[in-house]
Amino acid sequence: MPLSTQIIWLFVLAIPVACVAWTVTHEEIFADMRAYLKAISDKSSSWFVKKICYLFTCEYCFSFYVAALLLIITKYQLLFADWKGYLISELSLIWVTNAYISLYFFIKLIPKR
Repeated sequence: MPLSTQIIWLFVLAIPVACVAWTVTHEEIFADMRAYLKAISDKSSSWFVKKICYLFTCEYCFSFYVAALLLIITKYQLLFADWKGYLISELSLIWVTNAYISLYFFIKLIPKR
């Protein structure tokens, strides 16, 4: 696949990752799940349980897993056609995703000022 096509795919694939990550970590439809996980986290003394529960409240953390799932489904690789391509595409996809999320967050806050 030509590099220009790979770059286009990078910016396109970041859209659903950003959408899912933002929706799960911020929107009202998942508020009950986040409240439930927070209650579990507060009651637990296990470091592992606390980190798993935190995963669903942090869009940056959650986007790693969403991006990894999308890369498995699409088999998208950036620059290399082996494991290095998956690693580079995962990190690049996270970077673009979080740029989209930051832009959305900034645009969403402008009307509230």
